[in-house]
Amino acid sequence: MSNQSLITKVVLPYAEALLDYSRDNQVISETNENLSAISGILLKSEDLRLFLDNPLVAKEIKKNVIKELFSTQINNFILKFILVLVDRRRISLLNLIIDKYFNLVYQLDAITIAHISTAIALNEAQQESLTNKLKVMTNSQQVKLKMNIDTNLIAGFTIQIGSKRIDTSLSGKLQQMALYLNMN
Repeated sequence: MSNQSLITKVVLPYAEALLDYSRDNQVISETNENLSAISGILLKSEDLRLFLDNPLVAKEIKKNVIKELFSTQINNFILKFILVLVDRRRISLLNLIIDKYFNLVYQLDAITIAHISTAIALNEAQQESLTNKLKVMTNSQQVKLKMNIDTNLIAGFTIQIGSKRIDTSLSGKLQQMALYLNMN
């Protein structure tokens, strides 16, 4: 069994449990806000990620830091959930669990997720235009853009929706030309 499928098998039950609790208690929007805040904090603080991922740091120390950081920012259930992850030595999977949770919520809401990599940041009008075109292409009611800046693209962008990939980048076009030239 590959490491990736093992992680998926571990992450999915936690994400499903979060979603089930949120749905049963009608707190999906609050859970979404809490998990977005946690994800943002983890994204900004590499030191916190490294601290939580470090197996040499005692569970109680990690739990104290988590309580100190998040007790006033998130609801009690999410705090307890994170503490359970610490107890079960799964805290290093928190970002993956959050990502999987949001994927499940988006599926529940029939939202299509489009991962966009661009050479430069898109402005609001460009994002709106791209969202409208993707709605038509995917026959979706809603499309959520996950933006990523990739300076290796030179110009243009790539879109990943599920297993489909659209590459309009200059580097992608150059790779296609090189492949074509090497075949002839």
